Amino acid sequence: MAAVAGVTGPAGGAGEATAPVRVLIVDDDALVRAGLSMILGGLPDLRVVGEAADGGEVPAAIAAYAPDVVLMDIRMPRVDGLTATEALRARPNPPEVLVLTTFDADEQVLRALRAGAAGFLLKDTPPADIVHAVRRVAAGEAMLSPTVTRTLIDHVTAAPGLAGPDPRRERALRLLGGLSERERQVAVALGRGRTNAEIAGELFMSVATVKAYVSRLLTRLDLNNRVQVALLVHDADLV
Repeated sequence: MAAVAGVTGPAGGAGEATAPVRVLIVDDDALVRAGLSMILGGLPDLRVVGEAADGGEVPAAIAAYAPDVVLMDIRMPRVDGLTATEALRARPNPPEVLVLTTFDADEQVLRALRAGAAGFLLKDTPPADIVHAVRRVAAGEAMLSPTVTRTLIDHVTAAPGLAGPDPRRERALRLLGGLSERERQVAVALGRGRTNAEIAGELFMSVATVKAYVSRLLTRLDLNNRVQVALLVHDADLV
């Protein structure tokens, strides 16, 4: 298949051989599925292994195709992407999930992120950015800027609520308060949307050490991925 304009292959050096990232596309719109397959299918490091038209088809598709990354539509008529994401991320060793949406400030998107989705994409995202997002989450990085995170949280908390303490903020402060100073610094950097390499430069440590700290944070905070750490930091108003 011909490459899509503006989309290039991976940046690896000559002689490198790694298995392609396996992608499952879940969307009730056949045209969207076809478009995403065209964008991703012509690249050597990505492989569309299957498609599903509804969230209810996801468990069988995961068993059949063993994807590394799932592109998940948030709105589908029978089982929506939020429900499917929550069920998927509760499984042992789940694939990463990138939520597909038409709205960039949506309560369902935030719920999907809290459930363990690694980020989200607007359906009108340029092809090159979609490819970058899939590669990034497959590598264990978040696909969510701190500005977008703040916008999402502000959007869903804008409605007036009951007066008094914010239980989500109190929980976040309690959890983060149990971290060491260095762990807290790494958590705040994740909340700012920093990559492992950026955190390493800012905190004067190796990338391998940063990865070890991120793994430790996930264990100590009982979270699935770095997006959830970032959301916890935002809940605590630390960024």
